[in-house]
Amino acid sequence: MDPRSEVLLRQAELFQGSVLLAGLPADDLLGRLPDAHGWCWHAGDQAALDARFEGRSHFGVNAPEREFETAVVFLPKAKDLTDYLLNALASRLAGRTLYLVGEKRSGIEGAAKQLNPFGKPRKLDSARHCQLWQVTVANAPEARSLESLAQTYELPLAEGPLTVISLPGVFSHGRLDRGSALLLEHLDKLPSGHLLDFGCGAGVLGAAVKRRYPHNQLTLLDVDAFAAASSRLTLAANGLEAEVITGDGIDAAPMGLSAILSNPPFHVGVHTDYFATENLLRKAAKHLKNGGELRLVANSFLKYQPLIEEHLGVCAIKAEGQGFRIYRAKRG
Repeated sequence: MDPRSEVLLRQAELFQGSVLLAGLPADDLLGRLPDAHGWCWHAGDQAALDARFEGRSHFGVNAPEREFETAVVFLPKAKDLTDYLLNALASRLAGRTLYLVGEKRSGIEGAAKQLNPFGKPRKLDSARHCQLWQVTVANAPEARSLESLAQTYELPLAEGPLTVISLPGVFSHGRLDRGSALLLEHLDKLPSGHLLDFGCGAGVLGAAVKRRYPHNQLTLLDVDAFAAASSRLTLAANGLEAEVITGDGIDAAPMGLSAILSNPPFHVGVHTDYFATENLLRKAAKHLKNGGELRLVANSFLKYQPLIEEHLGVCAIKAEGQGFRIYRAKRG
């Protein structure tokens, strides 16, 4: 059981009615709170919750339309995403209670101040290295649309400026990260056919590739619903069309790909997690057609080259800079 869930269950009497659990972990919490429903935006967690509690977790970037008497926000990593979630739920809880739970190392103490606009927050519990905070919503806000919180920036590319639109909680929100910047400089000589942007984030790589190789089929894949929504906005802002899907890692990707491009994540919340990338490297060959190419950017300290060569074939370092490397390998 996730320690945040354990803290809630120490106060289980507060959560017996119709409660919405926003950003809940994929544990047994719904089994312990029979009238609760979830709101999830992580495709892997949603799949696990659906398998065990079918119909009890809503997936997407907007709060479910169903009524709820109270709500709990599981503190996400990004402050602006926390603001969006709290606003969305407080707007529907006038005179009722909103809770915020999180790990101390995630910054729950500071994040509790984000409850101040709605009333006077108080700490209910501190255990399992977590804290649970509560506020009675005296000042219910107007709900803000997610798009109103988007950040937009332009990238000067050889094919012309590219507009990027990112939403709260998406990797490198509002700016281009150094790894993607390096990979954007090395998108030459991609094979024709079906291309995949794995871990697409705000859609920077996918949109740039579709702009440069318009006749190629393109799929953008991310585990996060906010990233997928961002990618759709970025594509639309540039008049581009491509398939955008959510799924838990490379297993959700199409087969018969000509190339996989990725600036893969290695953080989930505040935790370091290399599983998604290592799983990609182990299984890329299965999703690539013969002669298909993997082109990946990663921090130089991550020892991915041996793993790529073990599962795919000869791996070359195509470029290096600012602490990053671009790896290139083809399926034999």
